[in-house]
Amino acid sequence: MGAAEFKILAIDPGSISTKFGIFTNARAEKLWTLRHKDDEMAVFRGHPILEQEAFRHALIERELKRDGFSLEGLSAVAGRGGRLRPLLSGVYRVSDAMLEELRQAPNGEHASNLGAILAYSFAQANGVEAFIVDPISANEKPAKARLSGMALLERGRFCHVLNSKAIARRYAREQKRSYAGLRLIVAHLGGGICISAHEGGRMIEATDAMEEGPFSTERCGAVPAHELVELCFSGRYTKLQAERLVNGEGGMYSYLGTTDLIKVERRIAAGDAKAALAFEAMTYQIMKEVGAMAAVLGGRVDAVLLTGGMAHSDKLVANLSDSLSWIAPVAVFPGEDELQALAEGVLRVLRGEEAAREFGE
Repeated sequence: MGAAEFKILAIDPGSISTKFGIFTNARAEKLWTLRHKDDEMAVFRGHPILEQEAFRHALIERELKRDGFSLEGLSAVAGRGGRLRPLLSGVYRVSDAMLEELRQAPNGEHASNLGAILAYSFAQANGVEAFIVDPISANEKPAKARLSGMALLERGRFCHVLNSKAIARRYAREQKRSYAGLRLIVAHLGGGICISAHEGGRMIEATDAMEEGPFSTERCGAVPAHELVELCFSGRYTKLQAERLVNGEGGMYSYLGTTDLIKVERRIAAGDAKAALAFEAMTYQIMKEVGAMAAVLGGRVDAVLLTGGMAHSDKLVANLSDSLSWIAPVAVFPGEDELQALAEGVLRVLRGEEAAREFGE
């Protein structure tokens, strides 16, 4: 008798896109990426993110119907985990308490807050359970790593946990090792950069991609705190404008006026010294943070894993590999297949390989 097959709907809402897919076990049957136009999103500006629920739900239903995909026989729905309270990593059942926290949004508005809500809506309509997997608020740091230096603020609340842990597990499978038995550094290199240290199956340290670590193509990373305070109270910027300087118009964009790494590399090839310096500085900051994670792991590192959209850049990967190979072998996993990671997480629960966690435990 063959192994049971499970049909999973995975949903990953982003700020200007909604990604979703139908999986049979961990095999993608069809993946969709819906890009939302500016005029579509304009009506939601200044409003709570949850007001987009009906809009996005209808788009998913429309695309499923248009492409001839039915949800009949659905086994479960997986949603991207949002800005919840600090949690252990893992697979969580979507519950009333989780939905209420996402609606209240005490940890901030974010498109990923819609993940559990959309998943629950589709799950209820099809008589199955909804789950989230390795939410961005998953925080497995020891207490000493959470102190920021200011008692009013806790450091490192959010990171690209889903992709980082999925890539760590994938590397472990390729090496025929257990994830829990490896000591890894994962560099998620996307619009935000998250560098993390993994030991014993946990992410024991990580940079908050919104507030810490290297600058990226659009985020400023760690900046001088006193000077930032002075800038914010200079009268030159509104709160919204200051936030945009940090996230959206920071990093590479603030130096070069673009977030497109391909364009930056073309400018470097054409002899643009300013572009070359910005690229070198970002590479340097990534390298420096990976070195810090090596110290967290006591210098005993099995591998450094490069992932995320910027890992498609041969130039960046080559520079980092040259700089980091003294720490451990470097392996590259370009892109961020988070729908796949969502499906794989829920599949582990459906197969009884992992117990689902209850929110609030």
